[in-house]
Amino acid sequence: MYNRTEWKDKVVDSSTGAVIQEGTLQSAGNFNNMEIGIEDATVAAAFLMIATGQLSAEVAVEEKTITLTNTQSYPFNNSQKTVSLSNTRTTTTYSVDVEVLEHSGDVGDILISDKLLNGFKVRFDGSAKSATVKLIIKGGM
Repeated sequence: MYNRTEWKDKVVDSSTGAVIQEGTLQSAGNFNNMEIGIEDATVAAAFLMIATGQLSAEVAVEEKTITLTNTQSYPFNNSQKTVSLSNTRTTTTYSVDVEVLEHSGDVGDILISDKLLNGFKVRFDGSAKSATVKLIIKGGM
């Protein structure tokens, strides 16, 4: 933490020449303290810029709407589809939120699997013939 220097002017009585207040010494110690404070503030600002960039990447959102179709009879299901990401991620820690927009039958659970940097697989496990879903992909940048 920066140790602030309280700077004071030297005050002299103009009629007597007596020193009323000693001024703060202009010394290497005081000037170096300022240099350290300036350097610390510069480093802190750089870290904030890096963190802001990372946060922006983490909240970057990509949305896709896809239709999954199933031609098999329950309990079998071939609705799995591969979804390509528009932006290749740097990690697979991205999240995928799903909203079912339309469906014909019981969709069951929507399952996300095989996450890679450039895509993943999605399917439902119910008996529906089709389901249109909105996928909201966040993070991983």
